[in-house]
Amino acid sequence: MNQHRPLARGRLVVGGCPEGFDARYLAETIARAGGPVIHVSRDDARLASLRAALRFFAPEVPVLAFPAWDCLPYDRISPNPEIAARRMATLAALAAGFSRPAAILTTINAATQRVPPRSALREGSFLVETGARVDLAELRGYLARMGYQQAPTVTEPGEFAIRGGLVDIYPPGARAPVRLDLFGDVLESARRFDPGTQRTSETVRRVELAPVSEVILDEPSIQRFRTRYRAMFGAAGHDDPLYEAVSAGRKHQGVEHWLPFFHEGLETLFDYLPGAAVLLDEQTDAARAARWAALSEQYDARAAALAAKSKLGTVYKPVPPGALYLDDAAFAAAVADRPLQQLVALPQPLGPGVIDAGGRIGRDFAPERQQERVSLFGALAAHVRARRRTGDVVIASYSKGARERLMGLLADNGVADAREIARASELRGDGGLALAVWPLEHGFEAAGLTVVSEQDVLGDRLIRPARRRRKAENFLTEAAGLTPGDLVVHVDHGIGRYMGLETVTAMGAPHECLALVYAGGDKLYLPVENIELLTRYGHEEGLLDKLGGGAWQAKKARLKQRIRDMAERLIRIAAERAIRKGAVMEPPDHQDWEGFCARFPYAETDDQLAAIEDVLVDLASGRPMDRLVCGDVGFGKTEVALRAAYVAAMAGGQVAVIAPTTLLARQHYKNFAERFRGLPIRVRQLSRFVPAKEAAETRAGLADGTVEIVVGTHALLAKSIDFKRLGLLVIDEEQHFGVAHKERLKALRSDVHVLTLTATPIPRTLQLALSGVRELSLIATPPVDRLAIRTYVSEFDPLTIREALLREHYRGGQSFYVVPRISDLDAVAEFLREQVPEVKFQIAHGQMAASELDERMNAFYDGAFDVLVSTTIVESGLDIPAANTLIVERADMFGLAQLYQIRGRVGRSKLRAYAFFMTEPRKKLTPQAEKRLRVLGALDSLGAGFTLASQDLDIRGAGNLLGEEQSGQVREVGFELYQEMLEE
Repeated sequence: MNQHRPLARGRLVVGGCPEGFDARYLAETIARAGGPVIHVSRDDARLASLRAALRFFAPEVPVLAFPAWDCLPYDRISPNPEIAARRMATLAALAAGFSRPAAILTTINAATQRVPPRSALREGSFLVETGARVDLAELRGYLARMGYQQAPTVTEPGEFAIRGGLVDIYPPGARAPVRLDLFGDVLESARRFDPGTQRTSETVRRVELAPVSEVILDEPSIQRFRTRYRAMFGAAGHDDPLYEAVSAGRKHQGVEHWLPFFHEGLETLFDYLPGAAVLLDEQTDAARAARWAALSEQYDARAAALAAKSKLGTVYKPVPPGALYLDDAAFAAAVADRPLQQLVALPQPLGPGVIDAGGRIGRDFAPERQQERVSLFGALAAHVRARRRTGDVVIASYSKGARERLMGLLADNGVADAREIARASELRGDGGLALAVWPLEHGFEAAGLTVVSEQDVLGDRLIRPARRRRKAENFLTEAAGLTPGDLVVHVDHGIGRYMGLETVTAMGAPHECLALVYAGGDKLYLPVENIELLTRYGHEEGLLDKLGGGAWQAKKARLKQRIRDMAERLIRIAAERAIRKGAVMEPPDHQDWEGFCARFPYAETDDQLAAIEDVLVDLASGRPMDRLVCGDVGFGKTEVALRAAYVAAMAGGQVAVIAPTTLLARQHYKNFAERFRGLPIRVRQLSRFVPAKEAAETRAGLADGTVEIVVGTHALLAKSIDFKRLGLLVIDEEQHFGVAHKERLKALRSDVHVLTLTATPIPRTLQLALSGVRELSLIATPPVDRLAIRTYVSEFDPLTIREALLREHYRGGQSFYVVPRISDLDAVAEFLREQVPEVKFQIAHGQMAASELDERMNAFYDGAFDVLVSTTIVESGLDIPAANTLIVERADMFGLAQLYQIRGRVGRSKLRAYAFFMTEPRKKLTPQAEKRLRVLGALDSLGAGFTLASQDLDIRGAGNLLGEEQSGQVREVGFELYQEMLEE
C-alpha cells in the first residue's frame, strides 16, 4: 500500500479504497495519527462489517462503537436500553480524556445527532470503593436520575436491583453486572457476577458508574425542561402525560426526543475528540441529505397538526429538527479544522486533495453463476491460481462450516494446499492460499494481496455471525426471569409462589436464596445455584402445594402412570411404523450436494442445520418419515424442505409440495424453480393460477414420472392426480387445511416420507410431535442479521400511520396495510388518497379473479407500488424482503395466530421492520382481544429470537420440572393457554 504524508487538516478524497480494504487503511491511519480516529459509516450494517474487517487486519486496535438510536425521529418510543447504554459507555470513556490510538466507529445517523455535553458525563459519574461509606438512599436516587431501571433480577445493561444490603447494578459498557454488599452504610465487598447463573466471576475494589440515559432527571434538568417546554408550546395541562411525568421525576416513554430541553447546551460526538481525524464512507453525504429531508418533512407534519389541533390523533409537540440534529452547516462546522478524508471505492483522478490508496474492487463471479454449463467452483479455482502469482490470496467465509465447505470444493477442483488463518498477520507473503472466517460482503485486490469473499462466489448473503446460543442452565433468567408473585414448580415440592431473592445466613456466611411460599404460609429457601430445580408454572393462578405433604408426590405418581400408558401406545405405533418400508434416500456425491447447499444465500443457523440433519437421517432410515419442523416465520423452514426435495428427487422419487393458498404456492414454485435451475429435475406448479393446458401437462407428467417436483395447493389432493413414484410429501402450514384435505393426506401417507412445516401448529399437531408420535425439529434461532420487529399496539392514529408509510417510502421500501373485512378496503383507500397522497397503493383480496390477483401481487413484488392494501390473504408465508412496514387496522378482530403470521410478513431482510396494530379509538376491548394484543406488545422486548411455539410453552425448559421421564407431560401445562390463543 502507498505511504502517505502525515495527516493534514482539511478535506481529502481517498480513491481506491473499497469496502474491506478500508479497514486496513483505517488501521494505518490510526498508526500515523498516533491517537483516536473517527470513522463514520453509512449505516449499522456497514459499521458491523468494518468492525469485523478491523479484527482481521488489526485485532490489537481498541474499538469504541457509538451506534445510532434504533427508534425513528419523532417516535413515541425510547431507544433500546442496550443501545442507549452502549452510547453512554462510549461517551463516558471519551469524556474522561480519551487520547490513545483507537477506532471510534459510528454511523451518519449517530454522528449527526446532538448528545449531552461532556460536563454532564463528568458530573454524572459515581465512584464507590470497598471500605468507603455509601448512602443507600443517595445511591438509589443517583441510579434513578441517571436513567437506570429497577428490576427484580439484573440481566441487561442499565438495570439495578436493591435487596436489603445487596445492590446489583449493570453499568453501561461493563462486561458484567456488579454486586455491592453493604454492611450498614459501609461497602464491605464488590464483585462481578454472571447475570445468567448469578454466580460471582471476580472481586473488584472500586466501581465507577456513569449515566445510562442521555436524559438526566435531576432537579435542575427537570426545571429546565418545564421552562423550555412551556416557552415553546405554551401552558401544559393535566392532559399532557409527558410534561406530567417529567415534572414528577419519572421517565416517560420517548422522552429522549426532547433531549435539548434537559441540558444547558448539547454537543456533538466530534466535540468529545477535538482535532481527531474523521474518515467518511463514500455514501455518507447522500445518507445525511436524505435524513435531513425526512426530518424536516416529519417535523412540518407534526407542527402543522399541532397548530391546527386537527383530528389526526393525539397532538404531538415536536422539537425543531435543528435542536437535536445537525443540518449541513452544523455538520460542516463540527468537522472543520481537522483532518477529514472521504473514502471512495473506485480510483479517482489524482490531483490536489485527491490521493489513491491502492485498493481495487475484486472479481464478482456473477456471470459464472448465471451460466448453467460453466463450473462455478472451477472458475474460482482458476482465479485463485492466477492471483497467487501476484501475492497471497484470502477467501473470506462467514462461518467455520462455510470455510470447510469451500476448502473441500477447492480441493475437488485441484487447489488442495489452502490453510486456515484468523488474522492478516498470519499471511506469509509467499503466494499462499488462506481461508478465514471474516464476514466480508465483497472482496478486493491490492499489491500483494487478493481477497475473495464467499458472497462474490455464491451471491448475495446475510453474513453476520450467528448469535450466541442460549445456555440451558440460564433458561429461566434469559427467557423471562421471575418476578415476585409468580407461580413456580419445584421438582421435589410442587407448586409454590416466588417471593423474591433474600439473603440467608448459613454456617456463618451470607447466602443468596430464592424465597418460595407454599400452602399454609410455609417457606422454602432455594440457593440461587439450584435454580434449575424450578420452572415457571403455565398459568397465572393455581393451588399451592403443601410443603412436605403427599399431594405432590401423588400427583407425580399419577403422571408417571399416564406416561406409562402413553409409552404403551407409542410403542404400539412405533412397532406398526417399523414394519413398514420406506424408500431409502441419501444425498448424491459430495460435490453435487455441497454445490446445491452452497446455493442457499444465507448462513444456516444451528437449529436449521440440526433440522436438516434430522430430515436426512429420516430419509435414509428405510422407514417412512413423519416429521414436524416448527419454527418462527422467516426462520428458514423452506430451506429444510428444499434440501429434502433435492435428496428425494435425485434418489428417483417424486416430490409434492402442498401450500394452503395460491399466492404461497406460487412463491414456493418460484423458489424451487430457481434453486433447481440447471439441474436434471423438472419443477412444475398446479393451482388455479395455472392455465388449463399447462395443468393438464403437469398431471400427465406426474402420472408418467417426467415431473419430479410439483408445487401446488390442495388441487394436488384431487382424485384425478396420480403419482407414478411419490417419495416425499411436504405440507406447509398444515393448520390451514380442512378435515377433508387431511383425510386425503392420510391416504397418501402409507409409505411416503412426510415433512410438515409450520410456525403456529394447532395444539393437536404439537401434542403429537412433543409426545413422540411424530418426530419434531425446532428452529428457534433467528437468521443471521435478523433484527427484531419493532411492534406498536395503540389506538388508531392517522398521523402515526402517515409517518410510518412515508418513512418506509423514503427509505425505498414497501408496506402492508391489512384490514379484517373486504368491506373495509374502500375506506382505507380513501384515507390513503387524502392523507398519504405521496404513496402509490393497490388493493388485493381473495374474492378477486385469479388472473387479476396474480397480476397485482406480481406488481407489488416487483415494486410497482408502495402499499398493498389487503385482507388476510397475506397471512401465509409471503416473502417480500422489501416490505418492512405493517399496518393492521382493527387488530382486535383477528386471532393471535393470524396476527402472529401477518406480523411475520415484514422483517425478512437486513432492515429494521415496524408493525403497527391499531384498535378502534376509545373502545373497550374484550378480555380475549386485550390478552392477544398484550402478547403482541411483548414480542418487541423478546427480540428476533422469539418463537411462539417454543418460548410460550417453555418447551426447552420443561424437562427441568419432573425429569426427562415426565417432561412430555409437563409440557401440557402450557397447552390450554396455547389452545385458547389459537382457537378463540
